[in-house]
Amino acid sequence: MPHLPNRTAVNPLRYLLAPWWVVELATGAKSFRDNPLIGSRRLNALGLHAKRVALAYRMANLRRRRMAQLIEPAEREAFHRDGFVSISGFLPEPAFAALQAQVLGHQGAAREMVQGDTITRRIALDPPALAALPAARALLRNPRWQGLIRYVGSYDTEPLVYIQSILTHRHDAPPDPQTKLHADTFHPTVKAWLFLTDVAEDEGPLVYVAGSHRRDTARLEWERRRSMEARDGPDFLSGRGSLRIDEEELAALGLPKPTIFAVKANTLVVADTSGFHARGPASRPSLRVEMWAYGRRNPFLPWTGLDVTGLPGLAERRVPFNWRLHDRLSKWLGQPWAAVGRKRPTDE
Repeated sequence: MPHLPNRTAVNPLRYLLAPWWVVELATGAKSFRDNPLIGSRRLNALGLHAKRVALAYRMANLRRRRMAQLIEPAEREAFHRDGFVSISGFLPEPAFAALQAQVLGHQGAAREMVQGDTITRRIALDPPALAALPAARALLRNPRWQGLIRYVGSYDTEPLVYIQSILTHRHDAPPDPQTKLHADTFHPTVKAWLFLTDVAEDEGPLVYVAGSHRRDTARLEWERRRSMEARDGPDFLSGRGSLRIDEEELAALGLPKPTIFAVKANTLVVADTSGFHARGPASRPSLRVEMWAYGRRNPFLPWTGLDVTGLPGLAERRVPFNWRLHDRLSKWLGQPWAAVGRKRPTDE
């Protein structure tokens, strides 16, 4: 009997996940590597990824129209033009001085994530922290803060909020992958930065490509092409659904060079981070501290609210709960955020 060549074994259990792969198409699932439908070269050549992108964009704009009253007309115009709203001197000086002093002096349970030569430190605004930081509690209740984050994120719900520090130039480390222009995911989502320290142009500032939040014909075709190669491509983060782009590609999409947010303390930036953005390079060791908010929900929902986890009493407990959950299930969920004890935002 002739020798038969070995064939790669197929795990039949893999196909038990097929119904879940289909369900994920109607959610914010984005990984080309983890879902064979989302990562299918054949389906994406036919437009699967691009159609998800276009539908999510339309749904976000429908939800935003229902919340237009939350922000000023000039702010709506700036957002739809640029993909971000930037406001210098966001808080009155006495309110900002109190917030800055309280937060920079606060010592809380911290988590850190290392990416290349950069450390991101976060301190949760949980009930004990909010009790110790009345100025932070007042910020979270500020109608303008709430309105901007809800409108840009297209959902009338409470975001996750942290005290965040960015420390650059960790010794003998590879480059920070977040300095490459990227979109966080395929659908509109929101991040906000209220800077508590000045940020110089050479100290790792936020950068954002104005107008890159829009999904015009050129952007959708770029999404289609990239989706066909992302699963097996060399860039791991693109394969996980956070597509990277070279600055030289922007002109072909009709986009300008990135805006660099070298700003004074008390500047607020609220952005749709499905637009291309990055952490700018730092030429020397630097530290920036900010109040940082983040919101992301299923992009295909027609309603703006109905988020039980954002209710008072639950919203401020979500971050520590998620950290503990990932600690317990790190084998399956992963846990990039290491507990580092109690720290201040400015500790080196």
